[in-house]
Amino acid sequence: MAVKTIGVLTSGGDAPGMNAAIRAVVRTALAEGLKVKGIMRGYAGLIDEEIIDLDLRSVSDIIHRGGTILYTARCPEFKTEEGMQTAIANARKHGIDGIVVIGGDGSFRGARDLSERGLPCVGVPGTIDNDISSTEYTIGFDTAMNTAMEMVDRLRDTAQSHERCTIVEVMGRHAGYIALHTGIAVGATAVLVPEVPFDLEKDVINKIVNTKKSGKKHFIVVVAEGVGRVNEIAKTIEEKCGIESRATILGHVQRGGSPTVRDRVMASNMGYEAVQLLKQGIGNRVICYNGGKMGNKDIFEALNEKKSYEFDLHKVAHDISI
Repeated sequence: MAVKTIGVLTSGGDAPGMNAAIRAVVRTALAEGLKVKGIMRGYAGLIDEEIIDLDLRSVSDIIHRGGTILYTARCPEFKTEEGMQTAIANARKHGIDGIVVIGGDGSFRGARDLSERGLPCVGVPGTIDNDISSTEYTIGFDTAMNTAMEMVDRLRDTAQSHERCTIVEVMGRHAGYIALHTGIAVGATAVLVPEVPFDLEKDVINKIVNTKKSGKKHFIVVVAEGVGRVNEIAKTIEEKCGIESRATILGHVQRGGSPTVRDRVMASNMGYEAVQLLKQGIGNRVICYNGGKMGNKDIFEALNEKKSYEFDLHKVAHDISI
């Protein structure tokens, strides 16, 4: 199918670098002689017909901005057949022949459903959690890690001054990638993630007690959101280790901020590759980065894969935190 107009939307949680991906989609499509339509507020914008024209100047000076200029929203209505048919009808009305969907697994399921019904879609992985199975890297992950690292470094100053233990919860409801990488980067005494079972007494309390004997007086424990219980963990550490302990939940600060070089480059590359597929009329694909190379996979295949946690790196985190 000849593609003349491409739509682009962002869906799910925002991630630093989404704007860089939008910019790449628009600039690449225009360079190929295609038109571009921006779909506001994700799939909700398709249903509500919030669709705008995008040109070169529409995406000027956005590459450094966090969040998404197209906004994002949840849309339960899109999960219904009626909602999907309305979305497709509106896309056709505006001449959209294919859509670049920037988001996570939930967004890709919507892209799959549209592709199945004759509207080609290509997914670009954008989520700070880095939990999309088909790709080693997702847009926003590097920025989120660096933000978490900076915040923990600041907390360390207070922990050191007061000889405390700081328990920090980072984002990652079902995935511990931010916690793992941040934990190593800040020299955490322990890293707790949902993928790895742990014994608080053995893996945290005993490590703190033993490390205190070597002369260390302040400690950092990084906990993934999916583990939670940071206040309870802080109370237990204080009671059993005899060290003042404080819990801090970093929250959505990790979603914001100007994207790092890596996120800007990866987002630009992924947006470019998505347009290359759609201009050939190829949909139902997800852009993937694996083994140092950019590629793509069938959405069905991508959604059925299970991502393996970095257990080797987790062992590194455990072994060097003595």
